Amino acid sequence: MPRESVIIECTEARKEGKPPSRYMASRNKKLQTDPIEKKKYNRFLRRHTLHREIKN
Repeated sequence: MPRESVIIECTEARKEGKPPSRYMASRNKKLQTDPIEKKKYNRFLRRHTLHREIKN
C-alpha cells in the first residue's frame, strides 16, 4: 500500500516552552518522498504555525 499515515508536530511550540500540537496526516510514499510540512492551528499558541513530519 503506497499511502501511509504520518504524525506532524509544531516547530515553534518547544521554543516558547509550550506543549507541541500534533496532527495525523497521510501521504503517498511513491509520489511524495520528502517530509510533509503544513501550516496548522496550534491551540496552545492560539495561531497557525508550521508543522513538520516527525519520525515514528
